[in-house]
Amino acid sequence: MITPLDIENKKFAKQMMNGYNVDEVDDFLDELTVEYSKLYKENSELKNNQSDLNTDVEKYKSLEATLQNTLVIAQKTADDITAVAKEQAEQIVKEAELKAKASVEELNTQILLKQRELEEVKKQFDVYKAKMESLLISQLELLKDSNE
Repeated sequence: MITPLDIENKKFAKQMMNGYNVDEVDDFLDELTVEYSKLYKENSELKNNQSDLNTDVEKYKSLEATLQNTLVIAQKTADDITAVAKEQAEQIVKEAELKAKASVEELNTQILLKQRELEEVKKQFDVYKAKMESLLISQLELLKDSNE
């Protein structure tokens, strides 16, 4: 491949009239044209390739931005779902605690009622016992009176 230095240092043989050899100059220009054509074509292909790569980079940047937005939305959604689940769990726990308290209060009320009923039955038993004792004593006295 011809370099710019080669072109600069190229010396042509002088003809008798202090001119350059036309054939050497034409050959050199032909060679230069071929090399320059190759470079021009390569440069053009590289520019096209660069344009394609720039287009691809823009597509990937757009895709990256879309993916980042998607990830942000997914994270926000996950955070929202977690928050809702936490709130629901707290609500369930509160409801369970309220039901448990209500059940405990109802059981305490029932226990108090049963204790009152037991006390009432004990009183009734004591009254019945006292009446029976009184009846038995009076029957015993009747028996004693009748034997005498």
